[in-house]
Amino acid sequence: MGDQSRIILVNFDLMASTRRLRLILLALVAAVAVAHPRGASGEPVRARHGMVGSADEHASRAGLRVLQRGGNAVDAAVAVGFALAVTHPAAGNLGGGGFMVIRLADGRETTIDYREAAPAGARRDMFLDSAGQPVADRSLIGPLASGVPGSVAGMALAQKRYGRLPLADVMAPAIALARDGFEVSWALADSLKSAQSLLAQSLAAARAFRRADGTMPDPGDRLVQRDLAATLTLIADQGPDAFYKGAIADLIAAEMARSGGLITKADLSAYTPRERLPIIGSYRGHRVVSMPPPSSGGIALVQLLNILERFPLAAYGHNSSRSIHLVAEAARRVYADRSEWLGDPDFFDVPVAGLLSRRYADALRSGISETRATSSRDVKPGQPRTFEHSETTHFSVVDADGSAVAATTTLNGSYGNGQMVTGAGFLLNNEMDDFSAKPGTPNMFGLIGGEANAVGPGKRMLSSMTPTILVKDGKTRLVVGSPGGGRIITTVLQVVLNVVDFKMNVQEAVDAPRFHHQWLPDVIRLERQGFPADVVAALEAMGHTTDVGADMGEVHAIMIDEATGLRLGASDPRQDGRTLGY
Repeated sequence: MGDQSRIILVNFDLMASTRRLRLILLALVAAVAVAHPRGASGEPVRARHGMVGSADEHASRAGLRVLQRGGNAVDAAVAVGFALAVTHPAAGNLGGGGFMVIRLADGRETTIDYREAAPAGARRDMFLDSAGQPVADRSLIGPLASGVPGSVAGMALAQKRYGRLPLADVMAPAIALARDGFEVSWALADSLKSAQSLLAQSLAAARAFRRADGTMPDPGDRLVQRDLAATLTLIADQGPDAFYKGAIADLIAAEMARSGGLITKADLSAYTPRERLPIIGSYRGHRVVSMPPPSSGGIALVQLLNILERFPLAAYGHNSSRSIHLVAEAARRVYADRSEWLGDPDFFDVPVAGLLSRRYADALRSGISETRATSSRDVKPGQPRTFEHSETTHFSVVDADGSAVAATTTLNGSYGNGQMVTGAGFLLNNEMDDFSAKPGTPNMFGLIGGEANAVGPGKRMLSSMTPTILVKDGKTRLVVGSPGGGRIITTVLQVVLNVVDFKMNVQEAVDAPRFHHQWLPDVIRLERQGFPADVVAALEAMGHTTDVGADMGEVHAIMIDEATGLRLGASDPRQDGRTLGY
């Protein structure tokens, strides 16, 4: 059995000898069963020139066509983003926001922040009742849940500054998909049926997605979205001003006025995407390029890597109880910091240098025992200033020149707040839930926030999105990201560890079973498939509480082979995405 025998032996660490003997047969069976979870081949997609990975095959093909017609990675990423607004309505969007990390072939690195912003009419207590308690679902469903959308402005800015082609050429595939329709997949049909009660609350949404007989589409049906095609055509012809100052802005403002929402045409006109310097870290000879605040993802990822770099994870073994324990202990401390120190940097002084300090990581690491779990009750946010020296989707692109884009975009919950802009054909987000409605109160992902992320007019809500690029010896090596709410950070972390520490190919790194800890609640969540009984028992013997449940994340990653330059792509077998190359 070779490697499987080694994995089995590692997985028995820290177990009492009697329990080890009792569980050996279970462990042998489990190790064999998860060699390739979910039937994945473990082999990446290969291509010599360009590659695109996204949550939907139509969108990936849109990006690939743009690459083949002379566009670069940024052009292709924007083509994918607009196409996903048509073919992946649960998360692809015009009415939401996102983040883009760009690394050009000449070594320039930048990020585009197109996170949604609170309307000018937003107030600190807008989601609380008269007793000061959060009102259930007010920040999730209905017009108050929506922030000012940023996707159109952000993608247009990235394409104008760093793309090669006219915006209309980049958007042409999305327009065709909306105007002419596309075949509904099994995954989309199932998704729409699961969301029909939410979508039924919006007459425009119900009309857009239902068939003539009032039912949701079946697999193989053709979905045509004429209002959305008209909206996309206006943006292609007139640029983002059509959305923020023109006819589309009028439709959004009318929808808000009619339904009691807060977004006005003035809010739309005032929205500006931000180009920001990336968060930079290092891990075992790799340069880590990731997203800065208002995403917590880049800082949290680098913090985790800083803490973990001093532990010999490869020697401890992939997904052994000791490795899982150490990642969970690091995450416990990093997510505690997230609750206190991260927010919109235009409104809150985020102590970036302190959080990223190696000395601060040493201080956090010093409280970790290699054999016993720490109770989250005993872990509080640290003091980094003293060291200052749900539904989302991700896509990854690499072009023939070596430029790369990692982009993550979101409506927050699946299908956002369920409200479609009448006459415009797109759904609005429910990102206002990502603010801290009340300090110490969890959001829909169970994440705790504080004053740094309080609701305020014009503020951008904190995010966990973690689009990331790894660089080695001056060349892009890995482009990665995932949806998943608060689990995004640990999902991206584990793919990075799988590639760097455990020497997996990119598909193996994406396929591998995942786990998650986020400080509160104090529990390690484990995917149903892939964790032998002895590993779970060992974690519990160390003092951890475990919970086995649903799959986590939907990674689309591209790796560039150091020796050959081949593009090696992976889409997550947990969902229905597709990576394509040429």
